[in-house]
Amino acid sequence: MRRLILFDVDGTLVSGGPAKDAFHAALLEVFGTAGPIEDWEFSGKTDPQIARELLTAEGLSAATIEEGFPNLWKHYLSGMESLLPETPLHPLPGVVELLESLREIGGVALGLLTGNVARGAELKLESAGLDSRFPVGAYGSDHEVRRELPRIAVQRAADRLGVDFSAGAVVVVGDTPRDVDCGQWFGARTVAIATGRFDPPSLDRAGADVVLQDMSDTDRVLEILVH
Repeated sequence: MRRLILFDVDGTLVSGGPAKDAFHAALLEVFGTAGPIEDWEFSGKTDPQIARELLTAEGLSAATIEEGFPNLWKHYLSGMESLLPETPLHPLPGVVELLESLREIGGVALGLLTGNVARGAELKLESAGLDSRFPVGAYGSDHEVRRELPRIAVQRAADRLGVDFSAGAVVVVGDTPRDVDCGQWFGARTVAIATGRFDPPSLDRAGADVVLQDMSDTDRVLEILVH
């Protein structure tokens, strides 16, 4: 294999869903507060990072936060499962066609690079009909710092696929400046998609190698990702 393509989930592959509501309810259930969640910036952060920032802003100690994390993820994931039938996620434009085309191309491995905890990412992809397409991945449950995730994903690819991908053989695809940053930090090529909260000029200023409005032009996106 000559290329490892790592996709972000929210705002890149899928949209919609009940994640913020489930997260909010879980924080209240476990910690008694969700902190300043209504005004907080989530984009591109890992789930543990978001929770820690919100709870720290509310004055909780690091020890209290850490102690509550296992129950937080338990309540968050159960809340997601119960809410998803009523508020499912949907693939973004061109995503299904692109993934089908990539699956048919030899020498390309697909993976995830997302701030979601692993089971949260699975639930979202299942809801959108995109599960079982990504043999490797790195998640917010692997490391709270997003810059560490490309390294983890590449190591998983080596373990599971038997291929040692160099940084230059990796493409990170995401919709936020933080996706771009973590790819750059690792030395990967970065492709930013303006289907989330950030417009093309913002993603261009973040330093993405390529910026696309969306992934609806399958042939063009394939050319960018694979060649």
